[in-house]
Amino acid sequence: MDLSTILQNFLNPQILFFFLGVFAVLFRSDLDIPQPIPKFLSLYLLLSIGYEGGAHLQQSGMTGEVVLVLGAALVMAAVTPLYAYAILRRRLDPPNAGAIAATYGSISAVTFITAAAFLQRLEIPSSGHMVAAMALMESPAMIVGVFLVRRAQRGSGSSQSWGPFLRDALLNGSVFLLMGSVLIGALAGESGYASVKPFTKEIFKGMLAFFLLDMGILAAKRLSDLRSHGTFLVGFALIIPVVNGALGMALAALLGLGQGDALLFTILCGSASYIAVPAAMRLAVPEANPSLYVPMSLAITFPFNIIVGIPVYASIIQALWT
Repeated sequence: MDLSTILQNFLNPQILFFFLGVFAVLFRSDLDIPQPIPKFLSLYLLLSIGYEGGAHLQQSGMTGEVVLVLGAALVMAAVTPLYAYAILRRRLDPPNAGAIAATYGSISAVTFITAAAFLQRLEIPSSGHMVAAMALMESPAMIVGVFLVRRAQRGSGSSQSWGPFLRDALLNGSVFLLMGSVLIGALAGESGYASVKPFTKEIFKGMLAFFLLDMGILAAKRLSDLRSHGTFLVGFALIIPVVNGALGMALAALLGLGQGDALLFTILCGSASYIAVPAAMRLAVPEANPSLYVPMSLAITFPFNIIVGIPVYASIIQALWT
């Protein structure tokens, strides 16, 4: 492990703004990012990374490698909730186990964006189709997680409709914007990319820093929600992402991905959703407790990945891929 790589990532301005938000809560500052600014920042990041990915996807085309990567992404998103649910059921009821399993089967777009920025600093190239893989991994875990809950509830006469949930999973605003931005970026071509580059690329890191400041505030406020549930969920939130990341790295090696794409695929597999899945779970599994799955993904897994996971995975990949 290259400790200088970890230190370099820790001292990058975007990460430091995350900790500024954490310290604001710990020191009881009145610093706050008023709505709807955080929502706008989320939408901007999704639009920007989606458009950039679509533009690069248009340049590379739909090759056999792209199809294999997208297929592997779907498989990971569908399989991860299955074994996560089996582990969680040892301590939790079906609704909470299913909601957490779906959370860890899905992905964090901001973690992916942070990894992409990390690769830019190291001048390691990556492919646009990884953005498409990110978009495809959002919904399958939601559907599998709810299926597991419904199967467990079948004996109790549960008859909640699937229609609203499927609509929310497939047409969720973040998924819709991300996929739409990928499509627009692919259709617009080089001339279209040049016209929006100042918006989607030049101010990107500043907007990411502002967003991570808000994430730091929110994460610090949510962390206390886990105190009453012992160490099991904290351990799960740290260990399962590493297991998922290791599986993702193995798949990346099997698929012959380059170092940049391997890191992005690894971090997709090792991240957890704290936006799209919680929104869907509140609708589909209202009996699940959001004070469990939201702080697990946001206050534990997310900072672990951006501080330790990304540089450590990058160091391992650089060592194994050479």
